[in-house]
Order: sequence, then C-alpha cells, then structure tokens
Amino acid sequence: MIERLTGFPDHVLPDNVLAFVCKGRVTKADYEGVLIPAVTKALETYDKLDLYYEIAADFEGFDPGAMWADAKVGLAHLSRWRKIAVVTDVDWIGHAVAMFGFMMPAEVKVFPLAEAAKARAWIGQAA
Repeated sequence: MIERLTGFPDHVLPDNVLAFVCKGRVTKADYEGVLIPAVTKALETYDKLDLYYEIAADFEGFDPGAMWADAKVGLAHLSRWRKIAVVTDVDWIGHAVAMFGFMMPAEVKVFPLAEAAKARAWIGQAA
C-alpha cells in the first residue's frame, strides 16, 4: 500500500512537497489511486515538486504493474521534479536510485530509515 503523508510530527511540509510511505505489498492500484492523483493535482499549481518517498520496514515488494506505474509517473513529469528523497533500508532500491538518479534533472538523495528525520528536513528546505 502507498499512504500519503501530509506532514511529519517534527516538520510541516511546504505545499509543493509530496510525501508518501510504501508499506507491505505495493500495487499498480496504489499508484493509480494515491500517488498519481496527488502528483497530477499538485502539478496544476506548482511548476516544480519535491518528493519524499519512504519504504517502510514492513515493505514486502512491488507488483510488476506497480514498478511500471512508478517509472511512468517519474518519466512523465521528468522536468517537473526539483528534489527527491528516497528513504529505505532495502538495498536494491537504494542501489537502483543511486545508479539511475543521475539521469534525473532533480537533486536525488537516498537516506537509510535511521536518517528519516534528516531526509524530512532536507526535502522541506526551500529552494
């Protein structure tokens, strides 16, 4: 499941920052019902978005359709991302983001779950 976070206990997010946490098994329907509508709506108001994307400790994996939906939303709005913070202890996700993050015109950083507060502070900083 993907859950949208509207703020953090220690940090209120600016409106152009979208924050999500992935828990358990993530499906294409999660992207279509939660993440994609939030991105689409935010892009009606903002030229650039920041993304906080956390993979929770109970994460079980992505369905193949979810991985495709993730790639599509990222690539469809490639020039509209400013900063992306990926918070994960899942090695293959961290490595994939590090390997392909340079292709993004956005500033991309990977943080371990233990540094989630640091990631939240970084993503919440104004330009």
